[in-house]
Amino acid sequence: QLQLVESGGGLVQPGGSLRLSCAASGFTLDYYAVGWFRQAPGKEREGVSCISSSGLSTNYADSGKGRFTISRDNSKNTVYLQMNSLKPEDTAIYYCAARGRSYCHRSQYDYWGQGTQVTVSS
Repeated sequence: QLQLVESGGGLVQPGGSLRLSCAASGFTLDYYAVGWFRQAPGKEREGVSCISSSGLSTNYADSGKGRFTISRDNSKNTVYLQMNSLKPEDTAIYYCAARGRSYCHRSQYDYWGQGTQVTVSS
């Protein structure tokens, strides 16, 4: 069974940090670009960050630049999203998605995870 599983979400105070993980099973992520997306209540899903299959190319939405870092460890078949200086407006369900191409795309992905909740609140 091909699937992506996110983990690492939770409740954190403003200014805190979380590291999200996206683990693939049933296939290898080596040849897939992987993106992180989020959806807050009442809002549309938005792209957060993406990393190419090689890991040499990354991009970030303006909302996360300077605070979020995407990385991948192909030996662990996992992609990470390190989130620092979290703000209440970062509260959302975070999803990872894998695309059977080496490069990122705004929305065309082949596999999606179920999501992990991130809540930033004091």
